[in-house]
This record gives sequence, structure tokens and C-alpha cells, in this order.
Amino acid sequence: MPEDEIVTPQNNFFLLGQEEAEKVVLDCYNNHTLHNSWLISGERGIGKATFAYKFARFLLDPNRSEKTLNTSPDSQSNRLVSSNSHPDLKVIERDYIETDRKKVLKAIKDGEAMSESELQNLKKSAFIRIDDVRTINDFMAKKSSQDGWRVVIVDSIDDMNAAAANALLKILEEPPAKSVIMLISHNVGKLLPTIKSRCSKLVLRPLDENNLVCLLRRYRPGLDEKEIKGIAHIASGSIGKALAYADGDALSMYDGLQNIVFSGFKFKLADLLSWVDEAVASEDSFALAQELILKFCSDNIVNCRDVEEMAKVWENAVKCFRLTNSLNIDKRQALINVISQLCKIN
Repeated sequence: MPEDEIVTPQNNFFLLGQEEAEKVVLDCYNNHTLHNSWLISGERGIGKATFAYKFARFLLDPNRSEKTLNTSPDSQSNRLVSSNSHPDLKVIERDYIETDRKKVLKAIKDGEAMSESELQNLKKSAFIRIDDVRTINDFMAKKSSQDGWRVVIVDSIDDMNAAAANALLKILEEPPAKSVIMLISHNVGKLLPTIKSRCSKLVLRPLDENNLVCLLRRYRPGLDEKEIKGIAHIASGSIGKALAYADGDALSMYDGLQNIVFSGFKFKLADLLSWVDEAVASEDSFALAQELILKFCSDNIVNCRDVEEMAKVWENAVKCFRLTNSLNIDKRQALINVISQLCKIN
């Protein structure tokens, strides 16, 4: 696959590490016990949406097998899914903000395809709106194109406001026959209990490092083996996170953090200030710095000299970052304080 090709769950036919979940739904299908509503949960970036689209392609492909969820990328059905034009698949997600939505509609009207960079720069609204959820009713009321399945993917249900969630609940109460609704969630603890109770649950697991290595080789072929293994180690089982780390030079940042902390009080002040300056250069880099510091704490809590003290540093870091992000506290000073605490116990 070309390195510059953007891979999305919609066009990705390569899923690793979720064989257990695949077996669950395949067995349900073959045993005629397939539930109408599925709650697919787990950490961000582990393949939940990719799994949902794979399941959807299986249900919508008239040439599906009873032995595997795999289907041919070249089938007419799958080409329609990849182009977001399959009549029996509806995807509910956050829409673009009004001004950017007009840009998309204009491009469609003019017959001019927007570039990948233009699409990436479009902004989406904060929530999935109730009007979007209500369109599911119209979709479900229509007969499927080949008297087959109708599939709805909600990516993600975490993005719904209260009104949208309540509207969805009514749909889950009486789903029509031969329909499957898949709800993707990164944090099921925040969902309405009534929604959870109406769904069959699939908890997808973080990927092991071997799977991450395999996926990084596939999607970032320009990385050398040392970089691949290093990124796989710090990505916490998430291929989404691993790809973002590869593109954001996170491994170099993590190595720099380790060099500073493991030097204890012998670290060079210039190295610390340089690391902090890089970390506060943008909102994205500051978010990455926070993530890597907390990752460092969790990675080293067992091997450090004082486990209880490391746990306290982790807790203090979480509080410090929360306050910094909500109260606009000096980011540089916050990072210096947390890293200084780490240096004391290593």
C-alpha cells in the first residue's frame, strides 16, 4: 500500500488481533442468533471501526462465506461500501460544521472532488445531532436493495448529546428484522444504562506488540525496524496511536524523556528545556507530551526504586495536566515540575 494513501476503516480490509470478536459474530450468524444491536467497545485506535465495517461488508455481501468474515475487496457490494454509497448501509457520525458542510455540498454539486488535504482540514461539530439519529428511522423503513440485511454504524455513540442518545434508544427498542445496528464506544461507562442493556456487547482488546509491528510495516513501510519496534512498544496496543506516533516523531520525544529522567539530577538543563520547548510548540505536541509522560510512569512503575512514590507522581501528573488544560496554567512550568518529580525517584 502506498505510504501516502490514507487508510480509513471504510476502505481497510486488513484487520489483525480481533479474531475472538470475529468468531463471536460469525457463530451468532451461523446459529441464527444474531442480535440486532451490538455495542463494540475498547480503547481508541484498536480497530473497532475497522471491525464494524468488516462485519457490515460480510452482512451486505451476497457471496458471504459461513467460515469467515472476510469478503472480496473487488466485489460490487464492497466497492459500494468503500465509496459510502451502499444503499443498505448507513453511517452516523459527527457532521461537518455548517460552513464546512456547505463547502462539501458545493464540491458535490460542482462535481469537483475535494483533495485529501482539504477533507482533513474540514472541521466537525462537537456532537452527533438528534436530526442525524432520526434519519435511521427513514433508513430502516425502506426495503433493502436485495431483500438482504440493513446495517447502521454509529461512530461513535460517545459523540451523541442526551437528546440524540434518547432518540437512538427508541430505535433500539424495536429494531426491524434483518437489521443490525453497531454502536462504537471508547468509554462505555458514560453511556445510558438502558442503551447498554439493549445491546449485545463486544469488548475488543488492545493489540499485542507483534500485531502492531506487522501493521506498522504495512502502513509505514519507510520506518526502520528499530523505529517500528520502539513505536509498537509505546503505543499501548493501539494501531491508531502507533500511526500517529510514527507521523509525530513520538519515539524521539519518548527517548528524550527517558534520557532526562534516567539521568536523575545529573541531567543537562539544556536538554530538559529543549524537550519542554518542543512539547509546548503546539496543542498537539503538548497533548503528546502529556501522554508520553503518563506512559513513562506506567511503564516504569514496577522497576523504579519506590513504587508508591511513582504512583504518586503519576497521580500528581494527571491532576497537574487536568488543571493546566482547564485553567490555562503555564504549560512549560507544568512539564518541568512533573519531569523534576520523576527525576527524584529514578
